Amino acid sequence: MDESKEDIRVRLDRQAQTLFFSVTCDFEQFPQLAARLCQCLDLQVVAQEWGADRHQWLVEFEGTRLWLHFESYSTSCWLSCQQPQDMDVLQYLQTLWESQQ
Repeated sequence: MDESKEDIRVRLDRQAQTLFFSVTCDFEQFPQLAARLCQCLDLQVVAQEWGADRHQWLVEFEGTRLWLHFESYSTSCWLSCQQPQDMDVLQYLQTLWESQQ
């Protein structure tokens, strides 16, 4: 995976309660990318699940649980929260990511 952190852009979608990452990787490369994302955003991995075309990692940031998703057919990667009040965490993570550019 040649993609550097600077090549990954983020976009917050409040309506979908999602922080999208623009990435270029495949199904096999995702665990490496996810580990980098988790390290940069100080996310702790709680659980990892995967299927034929999708990864789902349960991660935690300072007590807030989020899902890190990757769907291989669309090469989509995103963090989602389950509670509307956790949108502040996604917004903070967006700011954190952008400040490290």
